[in-house]
Amino acid sequence: MGSGPWPFFLLALGLSWLFWIPLAVLQVNVWGWPAVAIGALGLFGPTLAETLLLARRSDPALWRDYRSRLFDPRRIPAPVWAVIALGFPLVNAAALALYVSGGGSWPAFETARQLWAEPWRLLPYAAFVLLFGPLPEELGWRGYALDRLQRYRSALASSLILGAVWGLWHLPLFFLPGTYQHDRLGFLSAGFWSFLFGALTTSVLFTWVYNRANRSTLAAVLFHFSINLSGELFNLPESAQVYRTALVALWAIAIAIAGGPQQNPRGSHRPL
Repeated sequence: MGSGPWPFFLLALGLSWLFWIPLAVLQVNVWGWPAVAIGALGLFGPTLAETLLLARRSDPALWRDYRSRLFDPRRIPAPVWAVIALGFPLVNAAALALYVSGGGSWPAFETARQLWAEPWRLLPYAAFVLLFGPLPEELGWRGYALDRLQRYRSALASSLILGAVWGLWHLPLFFLPGTYQHDRLGFLSAGFWSFLFGALTTSVLFTWVYNRANRSTLAAVLFHFSINLSGELFNLPESAQVYRTALVALWAIAIAIAGGPQQNPRGSHRPL
């Protein structure tokens, strides 16, 4: 299955940071023009890295496997479909319920209200959410790197390594005006450390979804899409994010305990 994950990690970070760091140094808002186009190109760093590394391979079996993992929904069993569709919406709902029960106020649900009032915007909005995160990221993170990590490491160790790199990949965004990381979290804030911790725990969930879906890249893309879309619709207050982070961590711990730290020699891909 080709080289290990480290050349990919270096390329993915380097290509994304090549676009993001100049914007951060200049302190331009990422939603202005042409910053929005440059920032969007940075999102495709993992995809560009994967493409460069796979372009060297001419093995027909590898490309058949790649297409099947990306396009074949039959690889995904019904229980995994349920986790993809309901997992994070339920986590967000539970976090909101805990927050409100502790005296917090209900959020305004502005995005959800706007989409309800103008349903014709739902499809373009969903396409935007898909293209600005889930698709360009998961083609690389789970579609390329996770397989290579799991060849000689446990599913749990692979998840934590990938989660650490995934969190690090976002680092320039904490200095880039207009991003969630800059505007709502801030560098070295409590939200910053919670974000990095969340990358580790969420990575465990991604590995479970990917392995249980027969190494489906499509499953990882859709799971990431569900996370981002439900996050946008719930738009939890920062105080409620604490509950969400704790619930995701508990979920990841439960999966790790149930699955155990199995080794995955020669690419056996045992589920977490």
